[in-house]
Amino acid sequence: MQVVKNNYNFADYKVYINYMYEYIKGNITELTPACAIVETCGIGYFINISLQTYGQIRQNSEVRLLLHYIVRDDAHILFGFFDEDERNVFRLLLSVNGIGANTARMMLSSITSHEVRMAIEKDDITKLKTVKGIGLKTAQRIIVDLKDKISKTPAGNIFISKDSRVRDEAVSAMITLGFTKNSVEKCIDALLLNEPDLNVESIIKRALKQL
Repeated sequence: MQVVKNNYNFADYKVYINYMYEYIKGNITELTPACAIVETCGIGYFINISLQTYGQIRQNSEVRLLLHYIVRDDAHILFGFFDEDERNVFRLLLSVNGIGANTARMMLSSITSHEVRMAIEKDDITKLKTVKGIGLKTAQRIIVDLKDKISKTPAGNIFISKDSRVRDEAVSAMITLGFTKNSVEKCIDALLLNEPDLNVESIIKRALKQL
């Protein structure tokens, strides 16, 4: 029997990105501005977070975090995000040569994901340089590498809401009524950006008047 050898050498890759985990939902047992331990099904998961996400979940006892899973030759690491926009920007930053996971998290702890987007779109090198560890050359590289990508990546939910389930339920209801997902999400996100405390019924009533 001939044995076929795989040329893949795991040691050649310092970081292997794996999308097998989409999110985690459970109880927060420990929380700091840099990490959270979320317990679900009797297991506590150590999750690295940014200051941006910490600000969104610090008052919560339960949480649902979107995940990014990194496998290294010496560790398996989870990063958690309160919303899709932060995770999208985090992943884009990882694609830049010289930007690792910790640097990307540092950026999202210093400025919001929305501010990162705006800095890249407007060639605002000064804004990016306000982040510790980001010098002129790195800021320039971020803008050059991500200028085209950032506009093609969905912004996700950039509003602040006490309960993202309210938004999801409203979107689902409007789609059931026959409206398209894209138009519904844009309308509802705009409503919640101005009034984050709206309940499901109020959101739907206002959306129906605008669509």
